Amino acid sequence: MLTGPYTMMDWSFDEYYGSRRKSALALAEVINKEAKDLEKAGARYIQIDEPAISVRPEEIGLAIEALGVATAGLKAKTLTHICYGRFDLIYPRMLKLPVDQIDLEMSNSGYDMLALFQKQPFTKEIGLGVLDVHSHKVETKETVKSRIKAAMDVIPIEKIYVDPDCGLKTRAQEEVVAKLRVMVQAVQEVREELKESHR
Repeated sequence: MLTGPYTMMDWSFDEYYGSRRKSALALAEVINKEAKDLEKAGARYIQIDEPAISVRPEEIGLAIEALGVATAGLKAKTLTHICYGRFDLIYPRMLKLPVDQIDLEMSNSGYDMLALFQKQPFTKEIGLGVLDVHSHKVETKETVKSRIKAAMDVIPIEKIYVDPDCGLKTRAQEEVVAKLRVMVQAVQEVREELKESHR
């Protein structure tokens, strides 16, 4: 897992390039070398996170360009994670991000992005956030199942990968274990229900 070039540029103080684009693309070239080294070392999945993409919607084109440089030539499966923001202002353009899967924080925003996906289909694989990592409350199994099923109504099931909204480092260990246990149980039950419905 690497931090993406757009985010590194946006969160840095540039005293050399004098241009956000030049800075982002220079960082992208270095990240691409790192990603290729990871691939040579055996990595089959390379995640390049871009949490800052949704903050400046007017720069989505630059974010797409920079991530394209960072992922150029990779044969591994590529993913990116984007944090909260004005997705209504960058969707569907964000589907042009040159990765196989986009991981999204869906729970904390009440799954409001599904309305966007109903208007214009989400065409990539999705890392479907089903656990709110900013809440101490442990979701119920039924809550997680309902979130998965809501996504299945608008995204093909073969494109859905269930996960927490983001990293769980802000939660206590007991909360992390409890949340993940509920998530796994919910996924297993949804799978069983799908098998039953196809018999």
